[in-house]
Amino acid sequence: MAYDYDLFAVDKTNRLAEVVISNPPVNLITQKLFGEWMALAEELEADPDLTVILFKSADPEFFMAHFDVALILSMPVDGPAERGMEPNPFHAMCQRFRTMDKVTIAQVEGRVGGGGNEIISNMDMRFGVRGKTTINQMEVPLGILPGGTGTQNLARIIGHGRAMEVILGAEDLDAETAERWGYLNRIYAADEIDGKVGALAQRIASFPGEATRYAKQSINNAAGPLDKGLAEESFLFQQLIRMPEARSKMQKFLDNGGQTRDGELQLSRLINSLNDG
Repeated sequence: MAYDYDLFAVDKTNRLAEVVISNPPVNLITQKLFGEWMALAEELEADPDLTVILFKSADPEFFMAHFDVALILSMPVDGPAERGMEPNPFHAMCQRFRTMDKVTIAQVEGRVGGGGNEIISNMDMRFGVRGKTTINQMEVPLGILPGGTGTQNLARIIGHGRAMEVILGAEDLDAETAERWGYLNRIYAADEIDGKVGALAQRIASFPGEATRYAKQSINNAAGPLDKGLAEESFLFQQLIRMPEARSKMQKFLDNGGQTRDGELQLSRLINSLNDG
């Protein structure tokens, strides 16, 4: 994969890609940035080598601002609004991060708002900085609404009432509240977030690729009916236990002390040892 972009720097190490956004001064979603987001989403989705993608900003004050309001004003408004059954380009781009067979992680050190927040709401995990990360859906005061998955995703992630507060109130949501509401997985001090989130990304990327991909797929299935989700979970489990890598890892787990008292008391270290040698 080429990963040749003006507004993104992509660094691949084994099965992990780190993507850094840089569109000064505030990482506004301009026409160019939107075009690169769409192209990048397609390229990442198609990359067979990756299992984890970590998104960061070159500017610790701004992860990503909203969609360019001047562009919204230039959208055609001749004739009545039409209800389409196919996702619009922004929706389709966002959906890729939610459904691609890679784990997507947003490291949000500063402010994220509007369409920028809608993009990360489609990612699998979000992490922030204590006392600094700030979230804002600023559309309703402008006379519009979050039209890039925001009204749907926020209600699913933080609940109906809190989504109403964030979207209709259009006030800054601080990192501590966002973590408490479950929107941010965790918050860290500014000088430790790189190490903490980077270590998690690398840890996930070190695990068997198919197990990681299938686990994400199965978790996503929880959004549908329970009986279908359970049936698919069972099918994916049966597929994995037939794979040579899984059988080798399970045997190594037993050989290294799994299911012994000492081994189980140090389970995290035991799991880490599966990549040794």
